Amino acid sequence: MYQFMWLRNMSLGSFVAILTAFTVSTSLFCGTTALQAEGLENKVVEYHLDNGLTLLVAPRHDVPTFTAFITVGVGAVNEQENNRGIAHLLEHMRFKGTTTIGTKNYSSERDFLQRIDEMVLAIKTCEKDDSCAKEQLQSLHASLKELQVEHRELLVKDESAQIYARHGGVGYNAFTSKDLTAYLVSLPANKLELWISMEADRMKDTVLREFYTEKEVVLEERRRSYETNPSGMMYETLLATAFRVHPYRHPIIGWTSDIHSLSKEQTRKFMEQYYMPSNTVIALVGDIDALQAKALIEQYFGDITAGVKVPEVSAVEPAQNGERRAEVVFHANPQLLVGYHKPTIPHRDDYAFDLLGVILGRGSSSRLHRALVLEQQLASAVSVYSAPGARYPNLFVVGATPRHPHTCAEVEQALYAQLEEIKSTGVTAAELEHARKRLRADRMRRLRSNQGLASMLTHFEIVSGSWKYLLDYDEILQSITAAEVKSAAADWLNAENRSVVTLKSPAKQGLVQGTNSGSEVMGEEHAH
Repeated sequence: MYQFMWLRNMSLGSFVAILTAFTVSTSLFCGTTALQAEGLENKVVEYHLDNGLTLLVAPRHDVPTFTAFITVGVGAVNEQENNRGIAHLLEHMRFKGTTTIGTKNYSSERDFLQRIDEMVLAIKTCEKDDSCAKEQLQSLHASLKELQVEHRELLVKDESAQIYARHGGVGYNAFTSKDLTAYLVSLPANKLELWISMEADRMKDTVLREFYTEKEVVLEERRRSYETNPSGMMYETLLATAFRVHPYRHPIIGWTSDIHSLSKEQTRKFMEQYYMPSNTVIALVGDIDALQAKALIEQYFGDITAGVKVPEVSAVEPAQNGERRAEVVFHANPQLLVGYHKPTIPHRDDYAFDLLGVILGRGSSSRLHRALVLEQQLASAVSVYSAPGARYPNLFVVGATPRHPHTCAEVEQALYAQLEEIKSTGVTAAELEHARKRLRADRMRRLRSNQGLASMLTHFEIVSGSWKYLLDYDEILQSITAAEVKSAAADWLNAENRSVVTLKSPAKQGLVQGTNSGSEVMGEEHAH
């Protein structure tokens, strides 16, 4: 399993800039010509099955390959208090195979799975019973480990990955975000039916094998990504500070107690309700015949029950009426994160913040890099992004790492001075045009890749309600004026609307034991 950066802003501007961070190279599977925005409407074919599944096909016949994304509109934002972390755990579990994939003999394995479940129940019962002797509990744990060792003899590890690899597949992967879960792979064009049959089998027949050992894997992932990672700690603290009501405040991986408490039965029920056609979007980009793809999707997916449409999040984050501050103490270099609440897709201010993000923090010519890193030499790195999702209002975040011997407080005040300048004098016509060109170039780079286009199609179909968000993005971006950028900054980049997190080390000066990058926060996206 690999750990990738979390996706920052799920509006198009920052999405295309960040997507590369978790994209496996598919140079052999990419078209040589970009699908221009003005041509997408005629080149993307859209189908809807009776059970609610959406299929998007973008034919490109220059290379005999295709990229497939199957994306479910279920993410951490859809979890409740009693099942936080379940979407990320299910991302892991749905790689474990089915009754025909991942097992040597499922009829024999099924007995082991039942015995393991019974043993886990016995352990939990003993732990809650004051009369249960310590020796008895130790014996139960030893018996569970023996069962798990025996069970592994019946497994075919990573068989789905092996099948795809044998048939020329590359980039077989998955990720969970706040807003969705996606599975992806690139294959030769003549393997379309193989992919469709395997993914339909996964939807119909996933077996939650190795459930309890996989929870331990996730717990270790959490320790590595958050509890011993200063950047992870900072980001987790920022979200928990800025959001008081909305579920965006919780980490995708869940809190430690959440992971411990997840049961196999509730995980299965969650999967059988939501990881179904009514919440699923498939994108096929490459050497694909749209009508053939539709026929095969109907053949393999058409008889699957629709499932339960994932409900919209009813919680609404109340307006923040004062600055919030938090401090993280850890053996690492000082670090600063400042987050401001802002609107999301399709609010015009979201487009304004796409532009503002480039002007403030993208590249060596950006305002914050010039002022804080080059001229004042207060910081060694700065970053600007929106987080943590896009289906609901999110945050505009600025991160910085002070340059020794300067402090977080010095960097913070210099940052605010730059923001006040934007609010008072606005941005120049040259800055605005540069930002538009930069965002368009980023977008076109992604469209050249089969994987980039497939990812964007499913993402925006789920997050914005239609992939056609892509069609008018450039036109709307072009219509955003300097006055609107200035107004958005004035409306949202205020002290009463911000949350500030600083990291300091308890160690003596120079005795730094941890590390951090200052410009990147790891651990929000988890992929295999």
